[in-house]
Amino acid sequence: MPPTRYESPDADPTPLGEPLTFPFSTQVASNRLMKAAMTERMATWDADDMEASGIPTPQLCMLYRHWGAGGWGTVVTGNIIVDPTHLEAPGNMILSSSEKPLPGTPRFEGYRSLAATGKRGGSVFLAQLNHPGRQTEYALQPDPVSASDVQLTKGFGARTRYGKPHAASAQEIASIKEAFVHAAVYLEKAGFDGVQLHAAHGYLLAQFLSPTTNQRTDEYGGALENRARLVTEIADGIRRATGPGFVLAIKINSVEFQDAGFDPADAARLVELLEKHRFDFVELSGGTYEAPAWHHKKESTRKREAFFIEFAELVVPHVTRTRCFITGGIRTVGGMLDALKSGLDGVGLGRPSATEPRLPQELLLKGRKGCIKPLVGDTNVLGGEDTWGYGASLAGAHMLQISLDQEPVDPSDQDSVDGFLKGFSKWIAAYPTRSKREVLKHVRFEMVTPRPYGEIVEPTTV
Repeated sequence: MPPTRYESPDADPTPLGEPLTFPFSTQVASNRLMKAAMTERMATWDADDMEASGIPTPQLCMLYRHWGAGGWGTVVTGNIIVDPTHLEAPGNMILSSSEKPLPGTPRFEGYRSLAATGKRGGSVFLAQLNHPGRQTEYALQPDPVSASDVQLTKGFGARTRYGKPHAASAQEIASIKEAFVHAAVYLEKAGFDGVQLHAAHGYLLAQFLSPTTNQRTDEYGGALENRARLVTEIADGIRRATGPGFVLAIKINSVEFQDAGFDPADAARLVELLEKHRFDFVELSGGTYEAPAWHHKKESTRKREAFFIEFAELVVPHVTRTRCFITGGIRTVGGMLDALKSGLDGVGLGRPSATEPRLPQELLLKGRKGCIKPLVGDTNVLGGEDTWGYGASLAGAHMLQISLDQEPVDPSDQDSVDGFLKGFSKWIAAYPTRSKREVLKHVRFEMVTPRPYGEIVEPTTV
């Protein structure tokens, strides 16, 4: 039986298949669909040997081999950590400033293999660079760096322990800038087309941008231009150190949903500033660890699918050259076209890309009008705060399958979902006893016989 899909009015997907030129690098994406970043946690890991940790593995390359052949205009990796003392989680890819891009070394060859697999179908292949700052678990870093000493205690912080951060010193800020620039140079030499700075969801760059976490009184605090200084100085450094065709992108919040937090007016002024510093595109998202917002809060946005569409529409008119993508909640061709009609240039898809790594081909070549509709983790509902956890875990289970060269199972099939829920229950039961210094493995499907991934699709540009 074919999968059940989200329903969409009959709509011509042709605009989604149009090429998109990035203005400053002049790189061209073959279409408007972007595989958005998701944490993979499949790199090497040894808690007692950081020099051996964070290297892309053959399993991780297999995952991107299939995404790379899926017809995506742009593919963005999960976060690559630029400071090994501050991890989003064990199993992250890592690039330390002390690592030289030397051919023949395990780390460089791992990244070079990853770039080759991710680009095999013609996608613009970008590495997402991140520093978690205060959002590093206490077990990994009890004294994290941040813009100011504001501890994460709400939202995710009420369930997971995070250390009280200290405000970054001038020397630490200089080291942070150097780390991001070094990573970009390293990855360019490894064959990546560009990088995306992760300045959303409450990570370190967002901690500097947000007035809730940035209480500094020096040149990196106060007015938005000062709070954005770390980002713009990193951008200028990357532009100076990389070639003219290197893509520079950024992911930011269009809104934080917090009192006195980063809001659409801030985002509008910020994108004007980012354009001046030659960012090729901005990916608009929202929410933080303190105030997660990866679900629909209003019926008006549920109908339009994208979580942050109403905020993005306030931001997009403030740029003339820098391209704008929106990520979060979009599941049908109609919803994607609505985003383009609102002035956005492209659509990012995270969890659907794990369920359907060939999704662009399904939408643009095979006439599908919507993504597969899962029986658990459905985001197209009003409220649904709990759906994010199920959906993220389902995406992780699918990524694990793809990385093992297996077809992701159909989440609209009840037997498959029963197998997922059984695996999820085991995962939840084991969670309290796990060591925070070990890789938090993805959920495995139970009672489901895996199928080998279909014959590798010949690289397709759509």
